[in-house]
Amino acid sequence: MAKRRRPADLERVRTLSISSRTSKVRPDLLASVPEPGIALAGFLDTLPRILKAADFQAVVEALATAVESGRGIVWMMGAHPIKCGLSPLIAEMIRRGWITTLSLNGAGAIHDFELASFGHTSEDVETGLADGSFGMVAETGKGIFKAMRGGIESGIGAGEAIGKAVLASTAPHKDLSLLSVCAEHDVPATVHIAIGTDIIHQQPSADGALMGEMSMRDFKLLAGQVPELHGGGVVVNLGSAVLMPEVFLKVLTVARNLGNPVENFTAVNFDMIQHYRPNINVVQRPTRTGGGRGYSLTGHHELMIPLLFAALQERLAAGK
Repeated sequence: MAKRRRPADLERVRTLSISSRTSKVRPDLLASVPEPGIALAGFLDTLPRILKAADFQAVVEALATAVESGRGIVWMMGAHPIKCGLSPLIAEMIRRGWITTLSLNGAGAIHDFELASFGHTSEDVETGLADGSFGMVAETGKGIFKAMRGGIESGIGAGEAIGKAVLASTAPHKDLSLLSVCAEHDVPATVHIAIGTDIIHQQPSADGALMGEMSMRDFKLLAGQVPELHGGGVVVNLGSAVLMPEVFLKVLTVARNLGNPVENFTAVNFDMIQHYRPNINVVQRPTRTGGGRGYSLTGHHELMIPLLFAALQERLAAGK
């Protein structure tokens, strides 16, 4: 038997007055038209207080509050931000105390070392892949493994060893090396190496045992810095889709397993495309308990990080 089709009777629908409805958009939240020649602080005030513009302002406020209160700011990175030309800004953030721990993946350390030591980095992968020369620059592998061997006896990890080696060298652009700046200012720096993922792993100078030992030391060092996030710190993941989010989940577990309360902190993921692991392992899971907040901001690094730097500078200068 065919089912009888009956249209809904809209005459019976209950309506309500707009005065009783909660609305999410109001005139006071809308963007303002910036005047020609407006200062940056004024421009930021013109942004709407809605969605990601509101999240961006919240991230700036969280970072400023962490700086002012002396809480930890753990800055995790892939290699791409260095290749995007952001080293001068991030180095200055380290000098100013806006980053209290820097963590890189292996590729980040390589580009950092090359830029400081040789004044250039980032090769044409497709061209080198065709003739087997991709990643075969001898000076990079020899220099990084020499730096790590130099730190093995003193008990330091890869980040500090590479940073100290660059700092002590005659590298023409050591001021651009994030690891060198960390070494100079006694800021913990860690490098997390996944064997087989970086160009220097395919060279004759590669030493798997050395990489494992130095990276393990840095894993322990980062786990020791994570408790500084408690009570208002900020962890930032910038452009690492897999490795650093996985590392963060483990070091956070270690810190809490050892009895450290690591709660009520802000977690932020900056990337051009939002991926599963950064959002789950950094932004969501770690902040679901204990009053934390998580934010995911999408955009090109070469635009978002200069904007973040400028906004944070304005906020700290205002001291409000």
